[in-house]
Amino acid sequence: QVHLVESGGGLVEPGGSLNLSCVVSGNEFPIYKMGWYRQAPGNQRDLVATITTGGVTDYGDDVKGRFTISRDNAKVTAYLRLATLKPEDAATYYCYAEDARPNGARYWGQGTPVPVSS
Repeated sequence: QVHLVESGGGLVEPGGSLNLSCVVSGNEFPIYKMGWYRQAPGNQRDLVATITTGGVTDYGDDVKGRFTISRDNAKVTAYLRLATLKPEDAATYYCYAEDARPNGARYWGQGTPVPVSS
């Protein structure tokens, strides 16, 4: 079974920063894309950022210029730097991974809450 282990979430104040990580294990096929989506109560689960094995990134419009994603392919680990956090960034952040097969399997982490509040 494939496991996505998320870490780094927690309460931060507006303007603060936070680092998240996600480690994938148990995968039989290479993980082509990793990243995070987020979901606040009553909202859809939206793209935060993803990164491919080749380093191609995709960011949600609301986080461009503030969040930075990176990965260590050998460790099958993704990292997300959340900076200049705003109250509207508050959500549960879900790690996401998909393998390299066409229409390959997609995996989700349990989600880590990131409250942004004073």
